[in-house]
Amino acid sequence: MLVLFSYPELFAVPDNNGYGLKVFAYLRLAGLPFEHRHVFDAASAPRAQLPYISDGEETVGDSDAIIAYVARRYGVGLDSGLSLAQQQLGLMLRRTLDDLYWVMSYSRWKDDAYWPAFCAALLEQHPSLTMENLEKARSFNANRYYFQGIGRFEPRDAYRRGIEDLEAIASLVPERGFLFGEVPTSADAAVYGFIANIYFYPIDTPLRQFVLDHPRLSRHCRDIHALVKN
Repeated sequence: MLVLFSYPELFAVPDNNGYGLKVFAYLRLAGLPFEHRHVFDAASAPRAQLPYISDGEETVGDSDAIIAYVARRYGVGLDSGLSLAQQQLGLMLRRTLDDLYWVMSYSRWKDDAYWPAFCAALLEQHPSLTMENLEKARSFNANRYYFQGIGRFEPRDAYRRGIEDLEAIASLVPERGFLFGEVPTSADAAVYGFIANIYFYPIDTPLRQFVLDHPRLSRHCRDIHALVKN
């Protein structure tokens, strides 16, 4: 059986990281049975990054590589009806979500305005964590943000960048249905992975306010959530 290794849940979202939740949603939409194991330590993961899957003797890391492997290995046809233009748009959308990831993560771990609420939620929901663990993680992430670049932004400028990403994503979401029609695809799973980790969090960052102010984006998130939740 497939085993998905990803970060733990938070605020009733099955994975508090957009990439892991994207894979979780894809597997649910595909109707594939799998075991979901939550881990905090990514040291043993491929490239020391979560999520990853194990499938017998196969181990695959990176969310897009996982989805490509699952589609090929199990004949999943979520994207089989997409045109070449839609496939290319899906790729550009995933790259935009990659950019949004850094702003989302910045809002949790770096911004002093929201870090206390995020930290308190982790400690409450996951008693195995300690303040020392989280301070080490915060320091580690601060280094990542600095070298990636977002850590050199003032909060106002970081959120401006994230909101521009959200504006681009929101422009693609229809009033009803999914990104490319009446049936969800891997692109919908990808959008859900990140938007759910904003929408369902009761921490009112500028990113969350944008999502709440855009009914189509919120509706899409709720609809996918209803399809994939336990």
